[in-house]
Amino acid sequence: MSTHPIPAPDDTPELLDRRVGPYGEVALRRRGPHFEVIANGTFLMDTSDGRSERLLISAALDALDGARGAHVLIGGLGVGFSLAEAAQDRRPGRITVVERERAIIDWHTGADAPLAPFAGQGHGDPRAEIVHADLMDHLRTTEDRYDALCLDIDNGPDWTVTDSNDSLYSETGLDLLERTLGDGGVLAVWSAAHSPAFEARLRARFARIEVIEVPVHVERGVPDVVYLSSRG
Repeated sequence: MSTHPIPAPDDTPELLDRRVGPYGEVALRRRGPHFEVIANGTFLMDTSDGRSERLLISAALDALDGARGAHVLIGGLGVGFSLAEAAQDRRPGRITVVERERAIIDWHTGADAPLAPFAGQGHGDPRAEIVHADLMDHLRTTEDRYDALCLDIDNGPDWTVTDSNDSLYSETGLDLLERTLGDGGVLAVWSAAHSPAFEARLRARFARIEVIEVPVHVERGVPDVVYLSSRG
């Protein structure tokens, strides 16, 4: 997920679409030149600054030994910055994007598709596939093993979109992520702030941990964080 600048008093957002689905309400708004995604009344992401979402992908690929031909899973299509970064990199052999909100997929691929430009060449890349599924369900049922698991489905381990997402960052969720991760693979997790408890769980499991801070808009101050973990 992404952060956004504090709007000026007259910077009123325009509602473009609102839908109610199995996970509650999701809405797309336009504020000036930027688009915003709101879930159940909570700001999730916008198109103003995609540095940390791009870093989620590039840092994971850089951490792989022999990234060429890697199978990358992106948890969360969002506004498309992570898919754009994966598609512009020639190293991935396959790119699987798992997104549970049908509305977000439609905003990328439907008529007019306002978010499509932010995915770069991702939607036309033959290596890329969008899977409409809950990430936990996908991880439980897939037979694939991923070289890079790049997760950005919440505002972080301590601020999830829905309560059901909490389990992804628990010991049970990490068991599932480890099972799905190929030998030598890298787990990358985006967060809007540091999560000491989650970092401690990662350090208890993985031999190598890197915590990368990405400065954000001065108004918010707290940096975005990317957690990179691998077995060695």
